[in-house]
Amino acid sequence: MDWRNKLYQTMFTTDTKAGKEFNFFLFIAILASVLVVILDSVDSVQANFYNQLKIAELFFTLVFSLEYIIRLLVSKNPLNYAFSFFGAVDLVSILPTYIHLLWPGLAPLLILRSLRLLRIFRILKLIHFWPEEEALVEALKKSFRKITVFLTVVLILVLIIGSLMYLIESSEAGFTSIPQSIYWTIVTITTVGYGDIAPQTALGKFLASTLMLIGYGIIAVPTGIVSADLSASNSSQKSPKTCPNCLNSNHDLDAKYCKYCSEALIIGKGS
Repeated sequence: MDWRNKLYQTMFTTDTKAGKEFNFFLFIAILASVLVVILDSVDSVQANFYNQLKIAELFFTLVFSLEYIIRLLVSKNPLNYAFSFFGAVDLVSILPTYIHLLWPGLAPLLILRSLRLLRIFRILKLIHFWPEEEALVEALKKSFRKITVFLTVVLILVLIIGSLMYLIESSEAGFTSIPQSIYWTIVTITTVGYGDIAPQTALGKFLASTLMLIGYGIIAVPTGIVSADLSASNSSQKSPKTCPNCLNSNHDLDAKYCKYCSEALIIGKGS
């Protein structure tokens, strides 16, 4: 096995000792780097530990940059990885630091802070460590049409009740327009209940009470839809092996070739 295959197996799979150790290190690095970003947004912490935070940020940026470059090198088709979801996340997580270092006065403060905030997207790299990620994505795909129909029905209900509340309640109660009434309806049906707008008439209170009861049932419906499809997806276990060519990993346990591009799968020896 050449060095590229060994590195690929380490960085893209978790069925070897080296792969497990690398993923554990990466997991800790992601959490630590996100903690640095969070602390950097606290003025008192930034004032007292400015240099330490900058050094830590530079260190994590170099680590993730090296990881990104190596993943490109060991991938059979680097462009596939570069334009994949994980490739985009890896790139977005390191670019803000380089932009800040190379062009510190290029953008106004607000834009610069927005770019630096993109570093928080490193948290998405944790999806690498979710064995059930493929099953979750598959369940969401299967649920999409049913949830879309369900949300359409909810939207119609919100429009009707919002319009009724606009007719029933006065502007003094906060129902100054149909959009404002729709906002109240959404807040109520989701059981959030800010309390900034409240019905004053008996009929309005009755309608609000009915809407609250409907809201409890509505919340459970999409959860049940996704749970049912997720349970069906989990019934058939999949292999953790990732195709070196197209980077798909949704393969059967006994698969030796990728079902998407027919590339031979790299099978490592477990520890």
